Amino acid sequence: MAVVSTPATLERAVPAMDNAEVLRIRNDFPVLDQLVNGQPLVYLDSGATSQNPLSVIEAEQEFYEQRNAAVHRGAHHLAVEATEAFEDARQTMADFIGADYVETIWTSNATEGLNLLSYALSNAGLWAAQGRGDQALKGLALKPGDEIVVTEMEHHANLIPWQELAFRTGATLRFIPIADDGSLRMDQAAAIIGPRTKVLAFTHASNVLGIINPVQELAALGHDAGALVVLDACQSAPHLPLDVKELDVDFAVFSGHKMLAPTGIGVLYGRQELLDILPPFLTGGSMITTVTMERAEYLPAPQRFEAGTQRISQAIALAAAANYLTETGLDRIHRWEADLGQRMVAGLEGIPGIRVLGPAAGKERIGLAAFDVEGVHAHDVGQFLDSRGIAVRVGHHCAQPLHRRLGLTATTRASAYLYNTTDDVDRFLEAVAGVRAYFRA
Repeated sequence: MAVVSTPATLERAVPAMDNAEVLRIRNDFPVLDQLVNGQPLVYLDSGATSQNPLSVIEAEQEFYEQRNAAVHRGAHHLAVEATEAFEDARQTMADFIGADYVETIWTSNATEGLNLLSYALSNAGLWAAQGRGDQALKGLALKPGDEIVVTEMEHHANLIPWQELAFRTGATLRFIPIADDGSLRMDQAAAIIGPRTKVLAFTHASNVLGIINPVQELAALGHDAGALVVLDACQSAPHLPLDVKELDVDFAVFSGHKMLAPTGIGVLYGRQELLDILPPFLTGGSMITTVTMERAEYLPAPQRFEAGTQRISQAIALAAAANYLTETGLDRIHRWEADLGQRMVAGLEGIPGIRVLGPAAGKERIGLAAFDVEGVHAHDVGQFLDSRGIAVRVGHHCAQPLHRRLGLTATTRASAYLYNTTDDVDRFLEAVAGVRAYFRA
C-alpha cells in the first residue's frame, strides 16, 4: 500500500540514474556552472531552496513576453490566454499529486497554506456560532477541550499556526514525541490521538532527520479518531512520487521553491467537500459571486481561497517544474537521492567527532543529512565549507524544538537533489573531514 518504494523495489521497477545522466541534467541548470571562492560550486542546499532548470526560467519569461495579463478579469485576447495558461498549470499540479482540479489551491508557499487552513478553521467556529454557512461547519469548529496533535519533529511552519489556532479557540496542542534515533514514537501516537483530536498535522519527511514518516498509518489513526489529517509535503513532493488520495490525507501543502520552481508559489491540497464548506481566509476580489454593501457570497474552491491578483507567472513556472520532474521520473530521482543520502551518512559516520541526526547508514531516508561537529559551531562549519565552494545550510532549520530534544542548538545540513553527483558528495565529505583539524577542535 505504501507510496514510498524501497530501494530494492525501485531497482526492479525503474532504470537507475547514474553520474553520466546527472551531468547531462546539470546542463539544464545554469547557476551550477560557476566558481565559488575559486572552486566549482557544489550545491547541497536544495532542502532550503532548489535551483531552476532552463525550461522553468523560460516558461516564466515566455509568459511575460507573450501573454502578460490579469486572469479571470478580462475578455481581451491576452487575458484569455493568461487565464488558460494559469488554469492549465493548476491541472498539471493536480495531476502531479493525484488530486482533482478543484482541490488544488495556489498559495505563496507552504507556510501560507498552513496559515490559510488554521485561520479557515478559526473562522469555522465564528461562522457556526452565527448560524452562517453549512451546518457541517459545526463539526469543524474547535473549542476548549478539543486537541490539535503535531509531532516533535515539525518545521515551525507546521507548528506555530497550530499553536495560534489553539490559542484562538481554547483547544489544547499536543505532540507525538520522537525516539533517540529520530523516529516517531508510534506506540505513543496511538495513545495521544483520540476522541478529542480534531486536527492531526505532521511532516511527510523531516527536513532535519531525513526520516520518512508512515503517512498512511498516521492518517488511519487520525481518521479513526474523527480528526482532519494535514500533511506537510515540502520535503517529499520534490523528491518522491506523491498521491494524496492514496495517502488518504485531508489536506497537504508544499512549496515551489523546493522543487525547481521560483519563490512565491505553493500549493494547498484539500478534499473538495471540506474546501467547499470552509470559510475563506483572505477576502476581496476574484473569490466572490455577489457583493452588497452589507455582505458577500463566496465562490466554491479553489477560487474561494484565492483573493486578489494571483501569482500567475510563478504558477506557470511551477507547472513547468512539475513536468520536468515527471519527465525525469520521480521514482528514479528518489532512488538516486536515497543513494546519495546513504553515501553522505556512511561517510559522515566514518569521520571522528561527527554526530549524524536521524536514521543510521543503511536505514531509509531522503537525500539529506544534518550533523553536529564536536567542538565547532555549525556556522563555522558552513563558512569553512563555503570557502571550498560547497553550499550547505546551517542553524536550527526552523526546527528549534527538535534540536532542543536532541540536545543541540544548531546543525549543519547537506541536502542533495537530482543535479548532484557522487563526486559532489565526496568533495563534501573530504571537506568535512578537515573541519576539526582546521579549527583545532
